[in-house]
Amino acid sequence: MSFSSAVIDIVRSIPRGSVASYGQIAIMAGNPRGARGVVWILRSSSRKYDLPWHRVLRVDGCIALRSGDGREEQISLLEAEGVPAPAGRVDMLTYRWNPRKMQSG
Repeated sequence: MSFSSAVIDIVRSIPRGSVASYGQIAIMAGNPRGARGVVWILRSSSRKYDLPWHRVLRVDGCIALRSGDGREEQISLLEAEGVPAPAGRVDMLTYRWNPRKMQSG
């Protein structure tokens, strides 16, 4: 499976109410140094594959998009799923997706 295909599959599996970081997805897709590649894939493929792009953030929980470039939409989509994003930042300790936890119970 290509890195792009793996990223698309992983992003699709992030559940509502959870978020992941670009780096976390890159590691899961087999390229620990591929965070920027994840950004590129999301930017170019989110609409085409109907990906929940809004669930992917920087490792510190901050939204990477600038005001007027999708930031407000991302905040709105996250908050609609019950993920508060005051000042464009999500508490990663609370909302970070842990696929292992979901598999075990």
